Amino acid sequence: MSQASFIHKERLHVNLVKAVIQALQQIFADGKYSDTVVKNLLKSNPKWGSKDRKFLAETVYEIVRWWRKLWMIYGKEASLSDSDLFNVIGIYLNLHGHELPQWKELESIRNVNFEDRIRRAEHNRVLRESIPDWLDELGTKELGGKWEKELHELNKPAPVIIRVNTLKVPRAKAQQALKAEDVESAVVPNHPDALQLDVRKNIFRTKAFFDGWFEVQDSSSQEVAYFLDIKPGMRVIDACAGAGGKTLHMAAIMQNKGKIIALDLHEWKLKELQKRASRAGINIIESRPITSAKVIKRLENSAERVLLDVPCTGLGVLRRSPDIKWKLDLQGVERIKQQQLQIITSYSNMLKVGGRMVYATCSILPSENEGIVSAFLAEKSEFKKVAENKILPSQSGQDGFYMAAIERTA
Repeated sequence: MSQASFIHKERLHVNLVKAVIQALQQIFADGKYSDTVVKNLLKSNPKWGSKDRKFLAETVYEIVRWWRKLWMIYGKEASLSDSDLFNVIGIYLNLHGHELPQWKELESIRNVNFEDRIRRAEHNRVLRESIPDWLDELGTKELGGKWEKELHELNKPAPVIIRVNTLKVPRAKAQQALKAEDVESAVVPNHPDALQLDVRKNIFRTKAFFDGWFEVQDSSSQEVAYFLDIKPGMRVIDACAGAGGKTLHMAAIMQNKGKIIALDLHEWKLKELQKRASRAGINIIESRPITSAKVIKRLENSAERVLLDVPCTGLGVLRRSPDIKWKLDLQGVERIKQQQLQIITSYSNMLKVGGRMVYATCSILPSENEGIVSAFLAEKSEFKKVAENKILPSQSGQDGFYMAAIERTA
């Protein structure tokens, strides 16, 4: 398992372990995502101290990350019963040097020697890296010898990286303001707006956050807006905007001059984008929910730049969202690829002749990346690929990302 362990060695409270169990049941039984579950649990328990909050979040994420391996060590098929989950959490804590409390719930594993099972797991990649068989087969098929290195990197806990809102403040000033609130950070090389936190903290309570001085955004994701080669005054369409992390970054690069039309199928995401834009001091973003194909049709040949940050498997961000590997399956991967090709084919018509479009994913699978772009270009001769950027976690230490810059020639 990961060498990075954040478990504090102070007295463990049973209620915290019960909260972890509750989170795991919501993630695996109800299909909810880890970040949402953890956020809601922390919000509903405001009296928890910082160490307890840290323990809950990191224990949930790490048990989800190592789910298959932990059950193999336990020696049972995965279940969501309270008693089995207590034991799996106990095994995880013990493996990370935490002395097991004298609780009756942990009696059955207190004196068990799991060393043989741990050694066996180390000789089998799907167990060692804790992934489904189908994903290992797919990764091997698509990445060959590179898959092992990427998989290992994607099992490391991700750092917290923020993007400074340069519309409001220079990066150095934001860094000093956070330091004054006991949040230490370091500049991320080759990323002009990025800071990496020294220690994971709840930065959403800082004055700098409420003042709109930063957003949480990985350094890989921050490369996308620059790859689009945008300038102040341009008309830009962000066609899969979501809650707008990249939209806000584009607006900052454009110095809040010009026009960004943010599109998404989910209106609630666009409402969240407008809240974030207001906090950031941005007023050039117009949100439009995609209620029908007519929304896209009306925007044909209208934009100098189009960003297609398309839905994807998310396999480049497994270190941040480890539950993805348990929620996906091969059929889902194929559905996603069909959706990607449909989006780039129909949404590309919004680009003006001479304009630039960026197709981006947070996946490391070539079939979602180069494969989709090649299939699109084979059908649409009036477009050409002019640049490409592949970010592999094993080489960069960043999230896995892909982006292709495509120009319209006719």
